[in-house]
Amino acid sequence: MIKPTPNPPETDTVSPYESPDSKKLHEAAERALDHYLKPEPPSRNSVDRAMQMFMVAPDLNPEAIAIQTYETFSSVSILLLDLADSLEDKPRHLAMAIYQLSEMGLLLAEKTLDSERAIALA
Repeated sequence: MIKPTPNPPETDTVSPYESPDSKKLHEAAERALDHYLKPEPPSRNSVDRAMQMFMVAPDLNPEAIAIQTYETFSSVSILLLDLADSLEDKPRHLAMAIYQLSEMGLLLAEKTLDSERAIALA
């Protein structure tokens, strides 16, 4: 009778722990496989690293940070006012509440910017 597939190859019965060198190689191979196939879960801290998409450059000028913050809050305020114009009742009140919070942030950013400029002029 003819078999459609060949016989499987014969395997050696040599243990990977036969010599000290082969044991080290086997352990290194296991570590490499574990590194790629069993990654350690990410460590959790106060900032969820998976959600951190943006980062402020650590050597950025404080005045530039204040200016960018001011511009960002200004843009958010304008977007919220446009959104509130197209809404009615409860959603409009919600948009206006968020707008007021963004205006407070805008005032804080403006105060920070004024302080930075006063320090720079001194």
